[in-house]
Amino acid sequence: MSRSRLAPAAQIALAIGAAGAAAFAYGSLVERKNYTLRTAEVPVLPAGSKPIRVLHLSDLHMAPWQRDKQAWVRDLAALQPDLVVDTGDNLGHRDGLVGIRAALEPFRGVPGLFVNGSNDYFGPTPKNPFRYFTGPSRHHRQAERLDIEALHGYFDELGWVDLDNAAAALEINGTRLECFGVDDPHRGFDRLDVITAAIDDLRADDPLGDETWPDARGGRSTDASADRPTLTIGVAHAPYRRVLDSFVNHGAQLILAGHTHGGQVCVPGVGALVTNCDIPREQVKGLSTWRHGLRAAYLNVSAGLGTSIYAPVRFACPPEASLLTLVPAA
Repeated sequence: MSRSRLAPAAQIALAIGAAGAAAFAYGSLVERKNYTLRTAEVPVLPAGSKPIRVLHLSDLHMAPWQRDKQAWVRDLAALQPDLVVDTGDNLGHRDGLVGIRAALEPFRGVPGLFVNGSNDYFGPTPKNPFRYFTGPSRHHRQAERLDIEALHGYFDELGWVDLDNAAAALEINGTRLECFGVDDPHRGFDRLDVITAAIDDLRADDPLGDETWPDARGGRSTDASADRPTLTIGVAHAPYRRVLDSFVNHGAQLILAGHTHGGQVCVPGVGALVTNCDIPREQVKGLSTWRHGLRAAYLNVSAGLGTSIYAPVRFACPPEASLLTLVPAA
């Protein structure tokens, strides 16, 4: 083959290589730090209830030197949320708690809920990104164990409630929030079998509660004696179908999750190529509806605020936090 015939192919290869390098540079140097606040109204409260502002944080993957991310999260306190929900993967380095403290300290005293992600237990490891196309990421046996007890200790200082395979109740703006959650489903730490017992125990401790979970029509208990606004919330790190289905079966009206990074590297006009779990790609981030059987719940999946330190790039999927304003349903 002549040299003249090779020239166009070489030019195309160079152009593709240059475009790829430019996209990587943009995703690593620009978009990865283009922190975004996504807002949405969720019509999920009983009629006459006061709105509730929920700040949903997820996947910070914090390293101590990431001061720009810490400052951006700290400034979110100016939104004056009524509730903070953290859906895990806070740590991205053995000293990540230093950055978490710097970012979250302004939220001390604000009611909060949290669950674990796998990266709260284990440090990041290098991975082949193309393996994500074959299914959810596998676990590296040599991953460094992180100090999750110290992380939990700090969240306890903030006054936040641990929902890992547990249930709890809060009252915010006159509405009772009955909340339950699971430990990290990506690692198989979720115990869906204990949720029913946790819910039963929660309602047994409620002097106005009954033996049935609120129905899907208005969030109120089916017993007229429990005449007060009630909202049921499910919280998990990774939105696997088994978890979402179970949450809907248990009466969740709003479900919050993270883990997916919104696909992290997306194609404009196409969207996410992978989800790192079994949720449909069209529900990889944002607010949608999850249906199972005859019930349904609003589902908010956060694209998260961070990346692994070994894959510091985002494309067509900026890092985000969510501000959800819960309002009465029509």
